[in-house]
Amino acid sequence: MSPTTYASQVPLTSAEVAVLSKNNSNPSETTAATASTATQDASGGQPAAASAAAPELASTKIKLLGALRSFPDFPIPGIQFIDILPLFQDVSIHLSLLRALELQVLESGVKPDVIVGLDARGFLFGPSMALRLNAGFVPVRKQGKMPGPCVTVAYEKEYGTDYFQMQEGAIKPGQKVLVVDDIIATGGSAAAAGDLVKKLGGDLVGYLFILEIPFLKGREKLGGVPTTTLLETDG
Repeated sequence: MSPTTYASQVPLTSAEVAVLSKNNSNPSETTAATASTATQDASGGQPAAASAAAPELASTKIKLLGALRSFPDFPIPGIQFIDILPLFQDVSIHLSLLRALELQVLESGVKPDVIVGLDARGFLFGPSMALRLNAGFVPVRKQGKMPGPCVTVAYEKEYGTDYFQMQEGAIKPGQKVLVVDDIIATGGSAAAAGDLVKKLGGDLVGYLFILEIPFLKGREKLGGVPTTTLLETDG
Protein backbone atom coordinates (compact mmCIF):
# COMPACT_ATOMS: atom_id res chain seq x y z
CA MET A 1 0.00 0.00 0.00
CA SER A 2 1.38 3.35 -1.02
CA PRO A 3 1.60 5.94 1.75
CA THR A 4 -1.27 8.37 1.76
CA THR A 5 -0.87 12.00 2.54
CA TYR A 6 -2.87 14.56 4.43
CA ALA A 7 -2.12 18.16 5.29
CA SER A 8 -3.44 19.44 8.56
CA GLN A 9 -2.74 19.30 12.25
CA VAL A 10 -5.93 17.57 13.40
CA PRO A 11 -7.05 13.91 13.70
CA LEU A 12 -8.30 12.43 10.44
CA THR A 13 -11.60 10.85 9.64
CA SER A 14 -11.42 7.95 7.21
CA ALA A 15 -12.97 10.13 4.52
CA GLU A 16 -10.10 12.60 4.86
CA VAL A 17 -7.35 10.03 4.34
CA ALA A 18 -6.01 10.68 0.86
CA VAL A 19 -3.17 10.33 -1.57
CA LEU A 20 -1.45 13.68 -2.07
CA SER A 21 2.10 12.47 -2.65
CA LYS A 22 2.27 8.80 -3.56
CA ASN A 23 5.62 7.32 -2.59
CA ASN A 24 6.92 10.82 -1.99
CA SER A 25 8.01 11.62 1.57
CA ASN A 26 9.62 14.90 0.58
CA PRO A 27 7.19 17.55 -0.73
CA SER A 28 10.06 19.52 -2.26
CA GLU A 29 10.55 16.74 -4.81
CA THR A 30 7.43 17.99 -6.55
CA THR A 31 8.80 21.48 -7.10
CA ALA A 32 9.85 20.93 -10.71
CA ALA A 33 6.30 20.03 -11.68
CA THR A 34 4.97 22.94 -9.68
CA ALA A 35 7.25 25.39 -11.46
CA SER A 36 5.92 24.26 -14.82
CA THR A 37 2.26 24.66 -13.84
CA ALA A 38 2.30 27.46 -11.30
CA THR A 39 1.22 30.13 -13.77
CA GLN A 40 -1.90 28.30 -14.89
CA ASP A 41 -5.13 30.02 -13.89
CA ALA A 42 -8.22 27.99 -13.12
CA SER A 43 -10.32 30.12 -15.45
CA GLY A 44 -7.89 29.71 -18.31
CA GLY A 45 -7.11 33.38 -18.75
CA GLN A 46 -4.71 35.88 -17.22
CA PRO A 47 -4.72 39.65 -17.24
CA ALA A 48 -1.48 41.26 -18.37
CA ALA A 49 -0.50 42.34 -14.84
CA ALA A 50 -1.10 38.86 -13.49
CA SER A 51 0.91 37.31 -16.30
CA ALA A 52 3.83 39.60 -15.48
CA ALA A 53 3.73 38.37 -11.86
CA ALA A 54 3.66 34.71 -12.88
CA PRO A 55 7.42 34.09 -12.49
CA GLU A 56 7.33 35.49 -8.95
CA LEU A 57 4.36 33.30 -8.09
CA ALA A 58 6.06 30.20 -9.47
CA SER A 59 9.29 30.77 -7.56
CA THR A 60 7.41 31.58 -4.36
CA LYS A 61 5.47 28.34 -4.61
CA ILE A 62 8.72 26.43 -4.89
CA LYS A 63 9.97 28.12 -1.72
CA LEU A 64 6.78 27.20 0.13
CA LEU A 65 6.89 23.57 -0.99
CA GLY A 66 10.42 23.33 0.35
CA ALA A 67 9.19 24.45 3.77
CA LEU A 68 6.53 21.76 4.16
CA ARG A 69 7.33 18.81 6.41
CA SER A 70 6.32 15.23 5.84
CA PHE A 71 5.68 12.61 8.53
CA PRO A 72 5.18 8.95 7.60
CA ASP A 73 2.60 6.82 9.38
CA PHE A 74 0.89 9.70 11.17
CA PRO A 75 -1.67 9.71 12.65
CA ILE A 76 -2.11 6.07 11.61
CA PRO A 77 0.08 3.63 9.62
CA GLY A 78 -0.04 4.20 5.87
CA ILE A 79 -0.63 7.94 6.08
CA GLN A 80 2.00 10.35 4.73
CA PHE A 81 1.19 13.50 6.70
CA ILE A 82 2.10 16.90 5.22
CA ASP A 83 2.49 19.52 7.93
CA ILE A 84 1.71 23.10 6.88
CA LEU A 85 2.60 24.69 10.22
CA PRO A 86 6.22 25.48 9.17
CA LEU A 87 4.71 27.98 6.72
CA PHE A 88 3.84 30.11 9.75
CA GLN A 89 6.88 29.49 11.97
CA ASP A 90 9.44 31.43 9.94
CA VAL A 91 8.85 35.11 9.20
CA SER A 92 10.26 34.95 5.68
CA ILE A 93 8.23 31.85 4.76
CA HIS A 94 5.08 33.32 6.30
CA LEU A 95 5.49 36.49 4.24
CA SER A 96 6.08 34.37 1.14
CA LEU A 97 2.86 32.48 1.80
CA LEU A 98 0.87 35.70 2.04
CA ARG A 99 2.52 37.05 -1.10
CA ALA A 100 1.74 33.84 -3.01
CA LEU A 101 -1.90 33.94 -1.92
CA GLU A 102 -2.09 37.58 -2.98
CA LEU A 103 -0.59 36.84 -6.38
CA GLN A 104 -2.86 33.84 -6.86
CA VAL A 105 -5.90 36.06 -6.33
CA LEU A 106 -4.55 38.77 -8.63
CA GLU A 107 -3.94 36.12 -11.29
CA SER A 108 -7.66 35.32 -11.27
CA GLY A 109 -8.47 38.88 -12.32
CA VAL A 110 -11.26 39.20 -9.72
CA LYS A 111 -10.57 41.25 -6.60
CA PRO A 112 -12.75 40.20 -3.66
CA ASP A 113 -14.37 42.63 -1.28
CA VAL A 114 -14.44 40.03 1.48
CA ILE A 115 -12.31 37.02 2.42
CA VAL A 116 -14.26 34.31 4.24
CA GLY A 117 -12.16 31.92 6.34
CA LEU A 118 -13.37 28.53 7.54
CA ASP A 119 -13.19 27.42 11.16
CA ALA A 120 -10.51 26.98 12.16
CA ARG A 121 -7.44 26.78 9.92
CA GLY A 122 -8.79 29.39 7.52
CA PHE A 123 -8.22 31.80 10.39
CA LEU A 124 -4.45 31.20 10.23
CA PHE A 125 -4.01 33.19 7.04
CA GLY A 126 -7.39 34.62 6.05
CA PRO A 127 -7.19 37.90 8.03
CA SER A 128 -3.63 38.70 6.90
CA MET A 129 -4.54 37.83 3.32
CA ALA A 130 -7.55 40.15 3.51
CA LEU A 131 -5.36 43.05 4.66
CA ARG A 132 -3.03 42.56 1.69
CA LEU A 133 -6.00 42.64 -0.68
CA ASN A 134 -7.63 45.62 1.04
CA ALA A 135 -10.63 43.40 1.78
CA GLY A 136 -12.69 42.62 4.84
CA PHE A 137 -12.49 39.31 6.70
CA VAL A 138 -15.48 37.28 7.86
CA PRO A 139 -15.19 34.01 9.80
CA VAL A 140 -17.35 30.93 9.36
CA ARG A 141 -17.72 29.16 12.69
CA LYS A 142 -19.33 26.05 14.10
CA GLN A 143 -22.83 26.55 15.43
CA GLY A 144 -23.04 28.25 18.81
CA LYS A 145 -19.63 29.93 18.71
CA MET A 146 -20.71 33.46 17.73
CA PRO A 147 -23.02 35.94 19.45
CA GLY A 148 -26.00 37.71 17.96
CA PRO A 149 -28.27 36.74 15.09
CA CYS A 150 -26.64 34.29 12.69
CA VAL A 151 -27.49 32.47 9.49
CA THR A 152 -26.99 28.71 9.58
CA VAL A 153 -26.30 25.99 7.02
CA ALA A 154 -26.19 22.24 7.64
CA TYR A 155 -23.73 19.95 5.92
CA GLU A 156 -23.05 16.23 6.08
CA LYS A 157 -19.90 14.78 7.59
CA GLU A 158 -18.85 11.17 7.83
CA TYR A 159 -20.29 10.77 11.31
CA GLY A 160 -23.43 12.88 10.88
CA THR A 161 -24.71 16.41 10.32
CA ASP A 162 -22.78 19.52 11.35
CA TYR A 163 -23.64 23.22 11.14
CA PHE A 164 -21.79 26.36 10.05
CA GLN A 165 -22.80 29.91 10.88
CA MET A 166 -22.07 33.51 9.90
CA GLN A 167 -23.29 36.61 11.68
CA GLU A 168 -26.15 38.38 9.96
CA GLY A 169 -24.98 41.45 8.06
CA ALA A 170 -21.34 40.33 7.98
CA ILE A 171 -21.51 40.29 4.19
CA LYS A 172 -23.39 43.00 2.32
CA PRO A 173 -25.54 42.13 -0.73
CA GLY A 174 -23.49 42.21 -3.92
CA GLN A 175 -20.07 42.05 -2.25
CA LYS A 176 -17.57 39.81 -4.06
CA VAL A 177 -16.51 37.01 -1.71
CA LEU A 178 -13.59 34.56 -1.80
CA VAL A 179 -13.72 31.54 0.53
CA VAL A 180 -10.37 30.24 1.85
CA ASP A 181 -9.21 27.26 3.88
CA ASP A 182 -6.03 25.24 4.33
CA ILE A 183 -7.22 22.17 2.45
CA ILE A 184 -10.10 20.87 0.37
CA ALA A 185 -10.96 17.25 1.07
CA THR A 186 -14.56 16.11 0.57
CA GLY A 187 -15.73 19.67 -0.04
CA GLY A 188 -18.72 19.62 2.31
CA SER A 189 -17.57 22.36 4.67
CA ALA A 190 -16.42 24.61 1.81
CA ALA A 191 -19.75 24.17 0.04
CA ALA A 192 -21.58 25.07 3.26
CA ALA A 193 -19.52 28.25 3.58
CA GLY A 194 -20.45 29.14 0.00
CA ASP A 195 -24.12 28.61 0.80
CA LEU A 196 -23.81 31.00 3.76
CA VAL A 197 -22.29 33.63 1.48
CA LYS A 198 -25.21 33.30 -0.91
CA LYS A 199 -27.75 33.44 1.93
CA LEU A 200 -26.33 36.81 2.93
CA GLY A 201 -26.55 38.07 -0.66
CA GLY A 202 -22.83 37.90 -1.43
CA ASP A 203 -21.39 37.16 -4.85
CA LEU A 204 -19.30 34.00 -4.43
CA VAL A 205 -16.40 34.54 -6.85
CA GLY A 206 -14.17 31.64 -5.88
CA TYR A 207 -12.51 29.24 -3.47
CA LEU A 208 -8.80 29.19 -2.63
CA PHE A 209 -7.02 26.41 -0.71
CA ILE A 210 -3.39 25.85 0.20
CA LEU A 211 -3.58 22.09 -0.52
CA GLU A 212 -6.02 19.60 -2.00
CA ILE A 213 -6.84 15.90 -1.70
CA PRO A 214 -7.74 15.29 -5.35
CA PHE A 215 -9.23 11.80 -5.27
CA LEU A 216 -11.94 12.82 -2.79
CA LYS A 217 -13.28 15.09 -5.57
CA GLY A 218 -14.33 17.88 -3.25
CA ARG A 219 -14.49 20.33 -6.15
CA GLU A 220 -17.56 18.52 -7.44
CA LYS A 221 -19.54 19.86 -4.46
CA LEU A 222 -18.64 23.48 -5.17
CA GLY A 223 -21.12 24.04 -7.98
CA GLY A 224 -18.65 25.00 -10.68
CA VAL A 225 -17.38 28.04 -8.76
CA PRO A 226 -13.74 28.80 -9.72
CA THR A 227 -11.53 26.82 -7.35
CA THR A 228 -7.75 27.13 -6.98
CA THR A 229 -5.16 25.17 -5.02
CA LEU A 230 -2.03 27.14 -4.20
CA LEU A 231 0.44 24.24 -3.84
CA GLU A 232 0.38 21.04 -5.88
CA THR A 233 1.86 18.15 -3.91
CA ASP A 234 0.27 15.28 -5.83
CA GLY A 235 3.15 13.21 -7.12
